[in-house]
Amino acid sequence: MKVLIDTHIFLWWVNGDQLSEHALAILQNSDAEVYISIASLWEMTIKSSLGKLELPAPVGEFFPSQILMNSFKLLPIEIGHLSVLQTLPFHHRDPFDRIMISQAMSESMYLISADHCFEEYPVSLIW
Repeated sequence: MKVLIDTHIFLWWVNGDQLSEHALAILQNSDAEVYISIASLWEMTIKSSLGKLELPAPVGEFFPSQILMNSFKLLPIEIGHLSVLQTLPFHHRDPFDRIMISQAMSESMYLISADHCFEEYPVSLIW
């Protein structure tokens, strides 16, 4: 199973915050391929630089160590993802969420998120 985690899921996982039983089971499943989008890292970097998010270490240390420690895979933004993004209806306006939805759709991945706006899109949502 290939899954893409939303930004808040990454932060909740790293901080040991409450995840749904379903999301937790998937993240703990060694057979699951868990991806994090470069868009999530970009979003966290911007929020950190604006003082809206406090990261426990500089991004150059925090992201690589967490990706390695949790066996996550980094998902780059590809042209195919942008092609899907171009046709995506504007049910949700957050650009980071929209690219993650496009990535999940393009890559036939499940998307783990507690964001109910994602339900408006034809993406396999897990929460």
